[in-house]
Amino acid sequence: MSPINVRARNRILLILFLGVLMGALDIAIVAPALPAIQKSFAVDDRALAWVFTTYVLFNLIGTPLMAKLADAWGRRPVYVLDVGLFALGSLLVALAPGFAFLLAGRALQGFGAGGVFPVASAVIGDTFPPEKRGSALGMIGAVFGLAFLIGPVLGIVILRFAGWPWLFLINLPIALVVILAAMRFLPGGRPAQRRRFDAVGMVVLGASLAALTYGINRLDTARFAQSITSPGVWPFLAGAVLLLPVFWVVEQRAEDPILRVGLFRRRQIAVGSGLALGAGLGEAAVVFVPALLVAAFGISESRASALLLPAVLAMAVGSPLAGRMLDRFGSRPVVFLGSVLVAAGMLLVGLATIGWTVFYASAILVGLGLGILLGAPLRYIMLNEAPLSDRASAQGALTLFTATGQLIGGALVGAVAASAGGGVVGYQSAYTVVGVVAVALALLALALKRRSEELATVRQNERVRELGGA
Repeated sequence: MSPINVRARNRILLILFLGVLMGALDIAIVAPALPAIQKSFAVDDRALAWVFTTYVLFNLIGTPLMAKLADAWGRRPVYVLDVGLFALGSLLVALAPGFAFLLAGRALQGFGAGGVFPVASAVIGDTFPPEKRGSALGMIGAVFGLAFLIGPVLGIVILRFAGWPWLFLINLPIALVVILAAMRFLPGGRPAQRRRFDAVGMVVLGASLAALTYGINRLDTARFAQSITSPGVWPFLAGAVLLLPVFWVVEQRAEDPILRVGLFRRRQIAVGSGLALGAGLGEAAVVFVPALLVAAFGISESRASALLLPAVLAMAVGSPLAGRMLDRFGSRPVVFLGSVLVAAGMLLVGLATIGWTVFYASAILVGLGLGILLGAPLRYIMLNEAPLSDRASAQGALTLFTATGQLIGGALVGAVAASAGGGVVGYQSAYTVVGVVAVALALLALALKRRSEELATVRQNERVRELGGA
């Protein structure tokens, strides 16, 4: 590919930034919409959880598929396709005459958005010189943190002046601008070498996650023993479990696997993946906070959405704080601290009498904890432990496990809240369960390497790099 000047690269980066931001916002902006959607379609807490989990599931499925299509068809047409699918899904959600149509729209949104980030990363790899790729990828990656900052604020503003469908209709003019700009300015090249898409692995993984999510969502935790043996639950949970070893075997044989299973021979990577699963679960639980606040205080949806801000701002503080602490203390105490903060916040709101003081304290604790867990520490672990040739695969595994945690978290919160009768009691029960999971995360964090062991691994990696090894 011929060299591209600085101005053209900056223009390309802006187009990619807008597309990724649009997709990331629809994870964060849905939280303000949930109470209004529930009221509009008269669905229970169990069904409401699918508004979030459907998007995450299809986002996860769309990511590897669209990445491979971009290799086969070229970056520009697939990027335009992804943004177009996202816009069509947004329109379907906004105009949905029934709840099933809304979920279909969320699936289409997630499927399109799933391809935006990997295609954007590939375009950067194609068009930016090696010394500029890190900063460009860092800017694109920072979009997800930005989305969690501005998403609730944007939702508050829109809900104050318009109905919830406008949270999704606002995507249409943005998508149109991105599509027109992409068609004009994005390069249309494709790699010279292509590897076969792991279609079997994707189908097995998608089926396993869908079965697991549905099975958890249908559980009645108030009558757990009876519920788990019911025909509407156990076949799905059993199917999800049985498909896991199948997926493992398929990935070992795949030319270009979705998940490089050899990485999990390293204890640190296995532990880090488990922590990412739990962090994603905690992140999903925050999405349902406005629904709890509407039930607890009888306030409007827009005001309930505004009350997400303490948690969001605490996340913004926790993430850079974790980065500074990593350099001094290492990942083990930092991850332990983040898990303890999440556990304390979730158990506080779950077990104490709900009041404004309890809520604000809980929001700050959970926000700080999630900011620490979802920030640098887990990526730092993967970066240190993976061989140089597998670092991208390790980061992809981290994203996969975080998204899986989000799926399970959304289903779990809906199931527990509905089983406990919904409303305040239902959500408090759900947050108590999430708090217990966070306690387990804190215990798991103790299995990470100590600082001295971690530094030894870093020094070993530097020696390998100097020798040009993998």
